[in-house]
Amino acid sequence: MASLGSEAEREPLLGPGSPGSREWDVVETQEHYRSRWRSVRILYLTMFLSSVGFSIVIMSIWPYLQKIDQTADASFLGWVIASFSLGQMVASPLFGLWSNYRPRKEPLIVSIFISVAANCLYAYVHVPAAHNKYYMLIARGLVGFGAGNVAVVRSYIAGATSLQERTSAMANTSTCQALGFILGPVFQTCFALIGEKGVTWDIIKLQINMYTAPVLLGAFLGILNIILILFILREHRVDDSGRQCKSMNFQEETTDEVHNPEGSIDQVAVVATNVLFFVVLFIFALFETIDERALLLGGLVVVWVGFFILLPWGNEFPKVQWQDLHNSSIPNTTFGEIIIDLWNSPREDHSEQPTGCPIEQTWCLYTPVIHLAQFLTAAVLVGIGYPACNVMSYTLYSKVLGPKPQGMYMGWLSASGSAARILGPVFISHVYTYLGPRWAFSLVCGIVVLTISLMGAVYRRLVAFSVRYGRIQE
Repeated sequence: MASLGSEAEREPLLGPGSPGSREWDVVETQEHYRSRWRSVRILYLTMFLSSVGFSIVIMSIWPYLQKIDQTADASFLGWVIASFSLGQMVASPLFGLWSNYRPRKEPLIVSIFISVAANCLYAYVHVPAAHNKYYMLIARGLVGFGAGNVAVVRSYIAGATSLQERTSAMANTSTCQALGFILGPVFQTCFALIGEKGVTWDIIKLQINMYTAPVLLGAFLGILNIILILFILREHRVDDSGRQCKSMNFQEETTDEVHNPEGSIDQVAVVATNVLFFVVLFIFALFETIDERALLLGGLVVVWVGFFILLPWGNEFPKVQWQDLHNSSIPNTTFGEIIIDLWNSPREDHSEQPTGCPIEQTWCLYTPVIHLAQFLTAAVLVGIGYPACNVMSYTLYSKVLGPKPQGMYMGWLSASGSAARILGPVFISHVYTYLGPRWAFSLVCGIVVLTISLMGAVYRRLVAFSVRYGRIQE
């Protein structure tokens, strides 16, 4: 198969090289090529800022929530954090469907504007006389709703890249998303220097402190993002071979030729990829022209090995917090040592903070400890397997869908990921608390095994639309 893009463009986070020597330049002008990749880079930025919007306040939500509303407890905090993913889950299919029938600038600008408004609301949740915690819940939910534009971003990138370019483009998109999650808390740490009191702008009742400054920065960046989309983003669509559409007009572009190309989407492969992506995000949430199916399968196997290593084994048990009738405790003591101590000597009071496994979690008495080396090895393996699974899920999905408008489909994929981020923490925390790490990680291993089995069953169907119909050789 002829090369469809520059070598540099197939490298994550590197820009395109000179397109002059490529065969597909016969059907794509240099001006179109540059405009297409400028637009793609704007959407890289959009994905980055969407992730920053989630993580830039994540470490300060709890103290800010306690400050504005004394009735808020840890349970409500869980709802506040989950509201982002819930909002994104609802919005992703809606924005994706919108982008199928209208210029993609529209859902992008509206979604970012919603995020900007939600950030401003977050900065003012201290103003109402009561029910402040619910205003924070609404604000975070709306930020998540605005972040539903990730479906539009991925749909645009899938439609604006050739089959050869798509893996690296999707890798870049996921990298920008990950950088946003990583750098958000870093930005927030910088604002800690302002302090809790900060300064107050009495005329508009705005407090600028360590809690509100990050979201105000997010609002400012959102406005900047809207400006860039308005003036730089252009509608581009190319086929799997890299040939541009005959018309740059969106209404002309959405003809039967584009919406209904010969052949139908493999719905089994679509549903299977949604399930695979759900599991990839659930257990968490080489980008060249090699087989993405093999890399996804390999990533799942590596993740399974990582969680299998986490299973407790051996004869060493965790230290247990033990409380007597007077609520005193013996910290840093194993179960066997507790029994011997109770048998041989009277209990002494200890003023130190209890450490170790809570006695309420009865599995602590019979479940071996997880050693540090064991944990670190598992973390490395999962850390290797997860990114590969994440990127390959999006890449395979976009290739299976082919030239058809992908907004709605990408919306469902984003929604499945958001659902996983809502259900995953609830599942693992409850199973871990009541049954312990052996059950928790065994169930995760079982889920991954079922997922690998599903992938094995549909492996031959996970091929690009154009390859499936013989238009391009794999």
